[in-house]
Amino acid sequence: MNECLLNGLIELITKAETSLPDDVVKALKKALDEESLPHARLQLKTILDNINVASSTKHPLCQDTGVQTFFITCGYEFPHTGLLKTHLTEAVKRATQKIPLRPNTVEVFSEHTNQDNTGDYMPAITWDFKKGDSATITAMPKGGGSENMSRLIMLKPNQGIEGIKEFVVEQITQAAGNPCPPTVIGLGIGGSADLALKLGKLALIRPIGKRHDDPVIANLELELKALLNNTGIGPMGLGGNTTVLDVKIETAPRHPASLPVGLVVQCWADRRATMTILPDLSWRIM
Repeated sequence: MNECLLNGLIELITKAETSLPDDVVKALKKALDEESLPHARLQLKTILDNINVASSTKHPLCQDTGVQTFFITCGYEFPHTGLLKTHLTEAVKRATQKIPLRPNTVEVFSEHTNQDNTGDYMPAITWDFKKGDSATITAMPKGGGSENMSRLIMLKPNQGIEGIKEFVVEQITQAAGNPCPPTVIGLGIGGSADLALKLGKLALIRPIGKRHDDPVIANLELELKALLNNTGIGPMGLGGNTTVLDVKIETAPRHPASLPVGLVVQCWADRRATMTILPDLSWRIM
């Protein structure tokens, strides 16, 4: 095991678990500034106070430290691709004890846990490749309460954008306060059933407020954000102006006979952190 790489990966997990990206904090502060209901303001202020305490003490933002989820993009010339999975798994084990993290990988039927957040297919890793000689890893701990509100629907192609909007509004309205709003919504449209949900998670990596390059999709993001905030569900489901901090969409070509839509919900603790690893195994966390 390369201890330098392991230390970097543990630091990556620690950052993701104990602090939020600037774009998320900014969005929460904006929600507080624009909120007039006393109880909604109290919820948002408590969230922001929690963020400050977690960051200053290096304690997890939430008792649900989530399923350890990673997105890895390797350059074709990166010489250490073969090290990443084993080192990331070991880093999760060590981080579970060091931070500490709640053991969240429970066997499906026996409910046995090995106490280290690993197991078959865990940690959850999505791979991609591009030109270059470096690798990037984004950590995105995924809590159970918000994950339980994720949904997949196979719409008919003629239902189009209106069908997508109806589905999203209906599901978030039904979810109400369960996913700990204000939430961030990742929407995957197209591809296949499994790819649509994966696209939804990939969409969550994009910073809040960064719109899709396609103006049609960017407009749909803004329209859905407005529709969901008009539900009045508000922070923690107790009413208010801000039910979602943002809606972000990723798309893929679809089969002519189907229109898959994967809805992935992230709670207010929109946890993510990214590191870059260079060919000499030096690293930096962003």
